[in-house]
Amino acid sequence: MPEAVAKRAARSLSRIGPLARLASSLRRRRVRFVLIGVSGANFYASHAGLAFHTEDHDLFLPLDARNERRAWEACSDAGFDLWVGDEPLDVPRDEALAREIVKRRALVRATREGGPAIDLTLVMAGFTFPRVYAERRTFRVDGVRVDVARLRDIVVSKAAAGRPKDRLFLAAHEEALAGLLQAKRPRPAARKRRRSEATAGKGGGRGAALPPRAANRDRRGGRSRRASRRRPGPNRPR
Repeated sequence: MPEAVAKRAARSLSRIGPLARLASSLRRRRVRFVLIGVSGANFYASHAGLAFHTEDHDLFLPLDARNERRAWEACSDAGFDLWVGDEPLDVPRDEALAREIVKRRALVRATREGGPAIDLTLVMAGFTFPRVYAERRTFRVDGVRVDVARLRDIVVSKAAAGRPKDRLFLAAHEEALAGLLQAKRPRPAARKRRRSEATAGKGGGRGAALPPRAANRDRRGGRSRRASRRRPGPNRPR
């Protein structure tokens, strides 16, 4: 990377928050991740003027050693230190170590002075990464795209985990979460209107459309019947 470009990138990163900083680095390294937990729920809550307190961010990663290793490289690029428990992540941080971390489903924590910790987790209670990733939503933080799990998946996973802090969060914010989840559903009248529009679009308001072959047979039959009505029979006066 040219020196001038590198300096501009460094100045740009210095102006954004730690989550956006890391997300930008993860995207450059082509790391697949989904933001989950309370910080993920906050992306939905902010639209309703709400905010849930949290002291860290949880990034859900797939069970993929190469992706895990690239995530570590992205963390280093963004100025984060990596920890497993109370110990620094071993070196060399190669694919062999990444395979061992994935095998153990071990949590790696990324920390940076003056910012919240960011947990690289390989586990989301009740869910697999492909399922959550396929249904993710994308938000922007300081101009950086961040993939976030569906709010319903976040809530269901916290209930499935059943840790004391998860139960406390769900109990303390039960009403707010219910309101946010309900806001994501279309109202019954809206669902009925959409079904009516879909039916009208398919059958022009005359019921379900015929399969192509049946429609062709029906059109041919219609032409035959119309022709037979026009063609005079042997006993019909001309």
